[in-house]
Amino acid sequence: MSMSTPAFPPSTGSRTPRQLRATWRRLAEPTLVRRSVLSVTVAFVLVWAVLLGYNYFNYKQAITNDPGLLKYGDALLESLTPITDPAQAAAAVAATNHWTNIRRRQIGLLPGASMHELRNSATGQVVYSPAGLQELDIPLPALQEGSALSESVVQGKPYRIYVGHNARWTLRIVDNKRTDADYLAYNGRYLVPYLLLAAPFVLLPVWLSVRNGLRPLQQLANLIARRDKDDLQPVGFRARHRELKPLEQSLDHLFAQLRQKVERERAFVQDAAHEIRTPLAVITAQAHVMARSPIEEERMQAQAHLEQAIARTSHLAQQLLDLAALDDAQRPAPRDLDVAQWLRGALAQAVPDAMARQIELSLDAPDTLPARLDQPALESIAHNLIDNALRYTPNGGNVAVALWREGTALHLSVQDDGPGIAATEQSHVFERFYRGLGHAANGSGLGLAIVRQAVLRMGGQVQIGVGLDGKGVGFFVSIPLPHKA
Repeated sequence: MSMSTPAFPPSTGSRTPRQLRATWRRLAEPTLVRRSVLSVTVAFVLVWAVLLGYNYFNYKQAITNDPGLLKYGDALLESLTPITDPAQAAAAVAATNHWTNIRRRQIGLLPGASMHELRNSATGQVVYSPAGLQELDIPLPALQEGSALSESVVQGKPYRIYVGHNARWTLRIVDNKRTDADYLAYNGRYLVPYLLLAAPFVLLPVWLSVRNGLRPLQQLANLIARRDKDDLQPVGFRARHRELKPLEQSLDHLFAQLRQKVERERAFVQDAAHEIRTPLAVITAQAHVMARSPIEEERMQAQAHLEQAIARTSHLAQQLLDLAALDDAQRPAPRDLDVAQWLRGALAQAVPDAMARQIELSLDAPDTLPARLDQPALESIAHNLIDNALRYTPNGGNVAVALWREGTALHLSVQDDGPGIAATEQSHVFERFYRGLGHAANGSGLGLAIVRQAVLRMGGQVQIGVGLDGKGVGFFVSIPLPHKA
């Protein structure tokens, strides 16, 4: 019977390169906890630097006002005064010198050694002198009563020299001069253990507090992540912390805006489908008459109705496109434009329609009016207001357009002497697909909605007022302009 080697599953501890890269990216990703801990660590370094600077300042003050070497030398010289035996004095100085250097090495103060020399003040004979001091061959300064400090550079190294003199003994101490770099290096190493000892007791509470503090934020994120993509209802988190309440309120406000936008777009699509259905039905019916009717007059009449339905559909489609363009979040860059000259060109395009119906079309505007503004939005405002006025003004009526600038605002008004708009309907005329009652003129009900959207995009206002000679209706638009316009 043959035996086969059992197949072992791959070790769960091994990771593929992709998993390792994903782990590394996750670890390298910035986190608020890591940022907080790092900030405290930087604060520790700053504390270390401040303490080091403070100690350095005190050290410089101390060696200037109360040098330690001078006090040490005077104390040692005073302790040697009662000793009369040179051998005992030499032994005392040698022991003190030896103990001092041992202590210096224990605390890691400075490289090198402190060298003590003792002489007989009466004869100048050397009682004790270490070998290192003899090799340096530092000359002994002129003796005087008391003690003094001096500095000297021997073989490229700086030394501080103490010389004390009394009736019996002359003491000289040669010490390595402690440079600023030596002091900072020593004290820097001295402070580090204290900071390292304190670090866990500070960093750990900070880490725990930040982690616990961010837990409600993580709960809010999980709550939003579990929501359905079509769920635009309020978050419902009920934040207890003051810092999270603005975030929850902003999210609820954003969801409310999105709900309104979705509902508005849904209603818009339904209204657009309803409006387009009527001219399409007319087109279908009239095309059927043109194709089947044997009577020439019926076919000519059907053709006229067909052309009217096509024009209405084309006009409606263009207005839908204009409205969609105004709803676009990406606004075009403002342009420098002579608004007065441009408006004259826009009115020239409307003159044939006005003449066909014997409507008096007038313009009151300055010769030039330069401004920097959103030209496509301005075109939508002017064209729709003028078209609206010409549509609803009866034959032989009047339409007056005025343009002026006041301060930093551009003003445009279009007034007519037509039937006007009832006060009960004025609050609805800017709604999409709304058409007032009792009007025989063809229209889609989008013109004034486009005007309102364009004005809002330019940050302005549009108001309804009285028309010409107290009759008809007037639309008054105010658009803010940049100060440099």
